[in-house]
Amino acid sequence: MASSDELTMSKQVKLSEVRQEQYEGDSRTMLGFWIYIMTDCVLFASLFAVYAVLHGNTFGGPGGDKLFDSGSVLLETLALLTSSFTCGLAMLAAHKKQKQATLGWLAVTFVLGIVFLIIEIHEFVGLYSGGNSWQRSGFLSSFFVLVGTHGLHITIGLSWMAAMCYKIWRGGFRRATLRRLSMFSLFWHFLDIVWIFIFTVVYMMGLA
Repeated sequence: MASSDELTMSKQVKLSEVRQEQYEGDSRTMLGFWIYIMTDCVLFASLFAVYAVLHGNTFGGPGGDKLFDSGSVLLETLALLTSSFTCGLAMLAAHKKQKQATLGWLAVTFVLGIVFLIIEIHEFVGLYSGGNSWQRSGFLSSFFVLVGTHGLHITIGLSWMAAMCYKIWRGGFRRATLRRLSMFSLFWHFLDIVWIFIFTVVYMMGLA
């Protein structure tokens, strides 16, 4: 019969193997996630390049200086930047296993994301109802595609956030939940960085 020392050693070896498998699984997941982020970078870089080429092709219509509302743009920028900050606070609370604080900060982040989307949809509806749809000019086509693609990513992020809140509420801070929450946080911060470029290249240069 095996001695107690041998049983203890066997358990430690098995535990070490399980941890190694978990580490390798986490590494593969994060690698796949970063590959996705890189493909999204290429996507947005392509859309920015298209906008840079077409932003002057107004086809006799109004340009950004006449179409963009600086007040609305600043408000949605403030909402998204603040949501990135509250998302960071949610991650800090999650690492401390503070369930209520994590859910609370994620809820604030969710509301700010909704505010951002409402302002953006209001802008799109206003442009469309004013006869300035994506079909009017190359400038508007590239604008709607670039900003709309970012808005679609925000919508996906909000759905992801809602799912994470449900998982934390029901199951707490499991290993897989924390990993997915970390990936969501990176995704949300990435969208915030993309918006800073949109704010600068599209809106500020358009209003100048």
